[in-house]
Amino acid sequence: MIPGARPEPPDANVSSPSPIVRRLAIVGLGLIGASVGLACRAHGLAEEIRGADEVPDHCRHAIALGVVDQAFADAAAAVEGADLILLAVPVGAIVPTIARIAPHLAPDAVVTDVGSVKGQVAAAMERLLPGGNGVPGHPITGREKSGPHAASAELFVDSKCVLTPNASTDPAAVLRVRTLWRAIGSEVLVMSPTRHDEIFAAVSHMPHVVAYALMGAILDLAEGGEDLREFAAGGLKDFTRVAMSHPVMWRDICLANRQPILKMIGQFQAALDHLTVMINAEDGEGLYRKFARAKACREGFGSGNEGDNRKRTA
Repeated sequence: MIPGARPEPPDANVSSPSPIVRRLAIVGLGLIGASVGLACRAHGLAEEIRGADEVPDHCRHAIALGVVDQAFADAAAAVEGADLILLAVPVGAIVPTIARIAPHLAPDAVVTDVGSVKGQVAAAMERLLPGGNGVPGHPITGREKSGPHAASAELFVDSKCVLTPNASTDPAAVLRVRTLWRAIGSEVLVMSPTRHDEIFAAVSHMPHVVAYALMGAILDLAEGGEDLREFAAGGLKDFTRVAMSHPVMWRDICLANRQPILKMIGQFQAALDHLTVMINAEDGEGLYRKFARAKACREGFGSGNEGDNRKRTA
């Protein structure tokens, strides 16, 4: 259980094969958006699925793969007449996309998203969407590969999805989004946007910040053009794997979740300062206790190799 989250009660109609959405619009046809489309198609959850993506190849591939019935370059065209809209765009594009589509939404249309930062999204939905019909969401799953060709209808099976409604969010809208995620295999948890951003600053965003910082420090340590990477063994490669993530995406996440990440950086700096003191003092017993405690915590995660090639994402 994620701290601060509560599991939602079961829905009687989750396993129903009948459609729960008349027209689903998916804005962003990359891995997550296309996987939602395939999963909804596989379970018969939508009578019609429309898509939108600024990348023409994504639109073509999504149609060819059966992800969507129609695809548009303009999100506003895709959402016309839709009763459920899923925003599967990068974090930095979510709020502008909400503003772009808001004038074109049907009065009772429900809008949700898949971003890993929820505070800004929740505020924008409350401000721009009428009737409390915005439900911020965050499916916690992914793959190493991206794009519609990497999509899978099974991507969300046995994964978690966090919803972060505000006090003003319509419970009926939350139910609609929750029902969709459960129908495609996710366990749905609910928490506040603030608590979500605090938790994911620690467990997702901070590891990327540390990996980028460590690689930067190693580059700075090199003398005379020496490439220290040739000396790197598996430990460094495993630890810094996430530093291969797209810099634009992580720039946007850091800026969108600025305060929680800054708080975590402060806590991490304090932990490093404590280690510095113990190393300076040659406090072997203190170092052992510190490392043993961390080892036990890490072992609670498992080996990291269970299941398929699915990787937890931001």
